Amino acid sequence: MSTEAELREEFITAFEDAEYPVTGQMDLVPALPKGPRTKFEAGGVSFSVMELASKLGSHANFPYEDVESLVDDIMDALREEDEI
Repeated sequence: MSTEAELREEFITAFEDAEYPVTGQMDLVPALPKGPRTKFEAGGVSFSVMELASKLGSHANFPYEDVESLVDDIMDALREEDEI
């Protein structure tokens, strides 16, 4: 599985239980398995949820109605920022 596919799967698993629609980053914290200490790791890259929030904040397009649109934007932002 590619790094992108692994990360996408991790993001979906982490954020799928959030209460949608989500209107901001703080709405996602309760869904995270380890809260703000959650880390995402795949293919040699690693992001804490706090790092992810700071890197991607300007790319977010809240509100999100579902996990797929949220994860699509996260993945697009990581590509744009040359993180993956």
